[in-house]
Amino acid sequence: MDLHERQQFDFLLQIAVERFVERVQQLGEQRAQVRPFTDAIFADFLLDNADGACFVLRALSRETEATLIGMAKGAFSDLLQKKVEARWQPQ
Repeated sequence: MDLHERQQFDFLLQIAVERFVERVQQLGEQRAQVRPFTDAIFADFLLDNADGACFVLRALSRETEATLIGMAKGAFSDLLQKKVEARWQPQ
């Protein structure tokens, strides 16, 4: 990840943390849920698409390298299976 991308991710994370802390203070810990908040952050920062997802995953690649590799292999495997099934017509 380039330095400017790292800086952008760090800024995004800082903003998200600040906003979520405010949400917890307003609603309380029981009502402030991370997953719906994350959905909103992704939408607000235009990350709810393939490029946005890749941006976040690249920033987290050190922590999640095995997960990323597994996801890539799974997606490739699914695509390979579909392509083979489309060509394979048992007679």
